[in-house]
Amino acid sequence: MKIELADFHKTEALGGELAVLVDEGGLVFLQGDLGTGKTTLCRGLLRSLGYLGAVKSPTFTLIEPYLIGDRAVIHFDLYRLGHPEELNYLGVEEYFETTSLCVIEWPERGYGFLPQQDLVVSLAYKNSLERTALITSFSSKGARVLQQLETFQERIN
Repeated sequence: MKIELADFHKTEALGGELAVLVDEGGLVFLQGDLGTGKTTLCRGLLRSLGYLGAVKSPTFTLIEPYLIGDRAVIHFDLYRLGHPEELNYLGVEEYFETTSLCVIEWPERGYGFLPQQDLVVSLAYKNSLERTALITSFSSKGARVLQQLETFQERIN
């Protein structure tokens, strides 16, 4: 599914929508060049759940856990990962064995050491302000989310 995002507010809105639809755990991969809005989407996701603090990409820490009420969201940024095997030393598997929602930027850097994703959101530049999001499902949960996203484009315009 392709979604047009006119500005960063629309990217945040998509993140908020995903937070609602991926309700009990899940694994969402965020792909795209630097500056395409991966962290912006994650910020929208966290804001929609009620998180009010600063949201920045965990580029240096690699992992930033958020507990919002009884819901856990784990934000990963694997950009600085030297080798996918390093994920073993970080103990990330415990996050994947819970009902946490795991959002992973630069998942290709963890190839072979990450579990099967539910969704991939590929963000790309359309022009200096606009982006496109190509969302692909890889599980039954992901397929359900895609089906529920059908009207999102209409609602944000």
